[in-house]
Amino acid sequence: MPLRAFLFPGQGAHRPGMGKDFYAGYQEARKVYQKANDVLGFDLAQLCFSGNEQELEKTVHNQPAILVTSIAILEVFRSLKAKSASCGLEAHATAGLSLGEYTALVFAGAIAFEDAVGLVYKRGKFMQEASEERPGGMVSIIGLSDGEVEALCKEASQYGIVCAANYNCPGQVVISGETRPLEVVSQEAKKRGAKRVIPLKVSGAFHSPLMASAQAKMASELQKVRIQRARTPVVSNIHARYVQEPEEIRSALLAQLTGPVRWTESMHNLLKDGVEEFYEVGPGKVIAGLIRRIDPNKTVKSLETVTSLEAVLP
Repeated sequence: MPLRAFLFPGQGAHRPGMGKDFYAGYQEARKVYQKANDVLGFDLAQLCFSGNEQELEKTVHNQPAILVTSIAILEVFRSLKAKSASCGLEAHATAGLSLGEYTALVFAGAIAFEDAVGLVYKRGKFMQEASEERPGGMVSIIGLSDGEVEALCKEASQYGIVCAANYNCPGQVVISGETRPLEVVSQEAKKRGAKRVIPLKVSGAFHSPLMASAQAKMASELQKVRIQRARTPVVSNIHARYVQEPEEIRSALLAQLTGPVRWTESMHNLLKDGVEEFYEVGPGKVIAGLIRRIDPNKTVKSLETVTSLEAVLP
């Protein structure tokens, strides 16, 4: 059997109505949303399916919404696999893009679903508060190497905080920081041949030192939650290595808030280990697009609708 990895999307992968077809058709999905509603104290399912789009885009709502939708899809997939008597959801490894790392840890059995829902809600709240305390933003730079973008950030640091935040795939780096240095890097990137420079629709400078207050608050929240040894190795965003032990998981989640997401390196490590099958579980097809740029020979099965899920069943 070829080695497989389950991958989970991060913030921004949402769309209005996400998960609605799973909720309508499968009891397993309805149970997941109900558990989340009980934890959060509001109707997350309603927000995902027919709520105000501006409310769904808020970091404090977006993060639990994406995690819960991803797990709802996963549980339906697990159930259908069991009924078809085909192999289960065994995997060589799992990983998630930023927020998606929490979903990966639920999949790996390291964090209980209800705990993860509470954590990502607080994570979103703390990140929003940090953004209000120290405003900033993020910009995607396409067409320059990692080193070129890092050099531009270093040059612009005289104007304030700016750094590489997401190494998404070769030729695509997202930078994060304060407004003035972001503008400087954006202008210089265009001059030096960047194909596109795209300001992102996010509320703050995520994965940068501007998230230090969120990191401090999350430290105490993570200490309250039981983290078990992961059954499936999880590729950590912060250093692109496998983590399984509780304390290394806790440390990686904390470091992730102010450090960069090393997605390109993470996927290269999975490929180097011989992973052939990739499943993207959750809304959107962002991860599939990134992997195509990392290795055009690999395909990703994106499970975001009932139709796409049924297509991969035997």
